[in-house]
Amino acid sequence: MRIYISVDMEGVTGLVDADDVQPGGRDYDRGRLMMAEDVNAAVRGAVAAGATDITVNDAHGPMRNILPETLHPAARLIRGKPKQMGMLEGLMPEHEAMVCVGYHSRAGALGVLSHSFMGHEIEDMWLDGRPVGEIGLAHATAAAIGVPVAVLTGDDCACVEMREWDASVTTVAVKRARDRFAADLRPAEEAHAAIEEAVATSLSTQRTTSAVPSDPSTLTVRWQSASVASTLLGIPGVTSEDTRTVQAQGNLPSLYRLFGVWMRVAASLTNQPPYC
Repeated sequence: MRIYISVDMEGVTGLVDADDVQPGGRDYDRGRLMMAEDVNAAVRGAVAAGATDITVNDAHGPMRNILPETLHPAARLIRGKPKQMGMLEGLMPEHEAMVCVGYHSRAGALGVLSHSFMGHEIEDMWLDGRPVGEIGLAHATAAAIGVPVAVLTGDDCACVEMREWDASVTTVAVKRARDRFAADLRPAEEAHAAIEEAVATSLSTQRTTSAVPSDPSTLTVRWQSASVASTLLGIPGVTSEDTRTVQAQGNLPSLYRLFGVWMRVAASLTNQPPYC
C-alpha cells in the first residue's frame, strides 16, 4: 500500500501563534518537533494499516521544517522548495490514499492561524464559484489525480471545512479554536493516539479511486495588492474581474500548478509577513 502524507504546520497539536510556526520565532524549534510528532503518529497508523511505501511532503512555509532525523524511519521525506506542485509535490495516481496533517482553515474563517496560502496577501479564493482554501484545493486536486483524501488533522474549524468538502473524510481535531491565535488544546499524547488510530482505521477500509476526466475548473483569487493582480495579467489565460481579482480556467492538477506560479510572482512583489 502506497500512502502520501501532506503536512502543514498551523494545524499541528499545541501550536497557536506565528512564533510557533515561523523560522526565527521564539517557539519555532519546539513547533517543528511537534510537527514531526503529529506526522509520526500518522505514519504509525499507516504502517499498522499495512502501508509499505509512505511519502511525507513537508508543505509548510520554507518546506524545511521537519528535521529528517526526527521522522519515523518507515517514511521518506520530500523537503525544500521550489516545488512545482507545492503542498502536493510527489502525489501520484499510484498512491492509494492521501493524509493531510496539520492543516488549517481558509482565509476569513475564525480558525487557528487561518489563511489561504499567503497570509494576508490572498484575501479570498474561489474554485468554480465556491469559497476555497488550502483544504478544498488540495482535495479537488487529489481527486483529479485519482487519490482519495482519507484523513485530515487540524483544529476543529479545519475539520468542519474538510467535512463540508467531503463528509467521507475522517477528521481529527487536535485543538479547538478560541480565536485566530488561541485554542483549547487537546493533550499531546491523546492527540497523537487519536491521529494514529484514525489513520490506521481509515486506511484499513479505504477504497482506491480513479481520476475522472472533468470539465475545466475556474480558479479566482482576490489579492490584497492591485500590483500583484496587474502583474499576473501578463500570464496567458489570466483575466481580471476587478483591479485586485484575477482568474483562470484549466484542468486540475495543471490549474494547481499554475496557481503555484501566481504565488511565486506575488512573493517577488510583496514582503508581508504571513500573520501580521
